Amino acid sequence: MSAAAPTRTAPTGPAHSRPAPTHATAMTWLADTWQMIKRNLIHIRRTPELLLDVTLSPIMFVLLFNFVFGGAISVGGTGGTKGQYINFLMAGIFVQTIAFAGVYTGVLLANDLKNGMIDRFRSLPMAQSSVLTGRTLTDVMRATLAIAIMWIVGLLVGFRPSGGALGGVAAIGLMLLFGFGLSWVGVAMGALVRTPEALQGIIFAAVFPLTFVSSAFVPTQSMPGWLAWFADRQPMTLVTNAVRSLTLQGSGGPTAIPAILWSLGLFAVFFPLGVWLYGRRTSQ
Repeated sequence: MSAAAPTRTAPTGPAHSRPAPTHATAMTWLADTWQMIKRNLIHIRRTPELLLDVTLSPIMFVLLFNFVFGGAISVGGTGGTKGQYINFLMAGIFVQTIAFAGVYTGVLLANDLKNGMIDRFRSLPMAQSSVLTGRTLTDVMRATLAIAIMWIVGLLVGFRPSGGALGGVAAIGLMLLFGFGLSWVGVAMGALVRTPEALQGIIFAAVFPLTFVSSAFVPTQSMPGWLAWFADRQPMTLVTNAVRSLTLQGSGGPTAIPAILWSLGLFAVFFPLGVWLYGRRTSQ
C-alpha cells in the first residue's frame, strides 16, 4: 500500500497580508516611493491645515519682523543688504521655515506610527524604506511651496534679490538640501519619540533657540562675544549667510562650502540612523 500524499493546507489569511519582500529592486523602490508621495499629497489635499506651517506662519514672520522690528534693527551693509532690513531678513525667514518644515517630518511620521498606519504598510508587499523616502521627499515639496510663497510676499514688501537668477536658484537648491538633511533628523526623532505631541515640544525647544542665536534676524556682531562665537559656527548661521549672499550678491561667499558640508553631513549621519530606528520601532 502506497503512503498517502501529504495534504496542503490552504492559507487562511487574506492575500494582501503576506509578508513584505526582504529586498527590492531599484525600480520597485522608486515605484513604491512614488506611491507613498502620492498618498502623502492626497492626505495634504484632504487635510489642508497641514500646510499652515509652510504658508501662513512664514508670511506672518515676514510681515511682523519687517514692519515691527525693521525700523529698530540696524544691519548696515551686512551681506550686501544696503541698509534695507527686508533684504537682510528674507534669508533668515527662508532658513527658519525650511528648518521647522524639515524636522516636522518626524511629527508626521510619529503620527502615522501612533495611528497604526505603519502597521498597514508592513502588511503590503512593498519596500518598507519607501515609507521614509516618500515622507521626506513630500516634505521637500512642501518646503518648495513655502519658499515660493515667501519669495512673493517678500517682493511685495520690498525684498530686492540682486544676485540674479542663478544666485536665486543656487540659494533655493541649498535651502532644499539643508531641509532634506534635517528631514532625516526628523525621521530619527519621529521613530524614537513615542507621541507626536512630545516631539512637537522637542522640536520647538531645539530649533527655535538655534534660529534666534544665529544671523537669521540680526547681525551676530551685536551679540556678546561668547554667544557670537557660537552663532557664527552653527549650521543655521552658515546656511543663512550663504543664502543671503547668493540672493543678494550672486555668490555663496565663505560660508557656502561649510553650509553644503553641514547639509550632507546631516544626511550621512541621520539617514542610516533614521532607517535603523524606524526598523527597530516597527519590529517591536
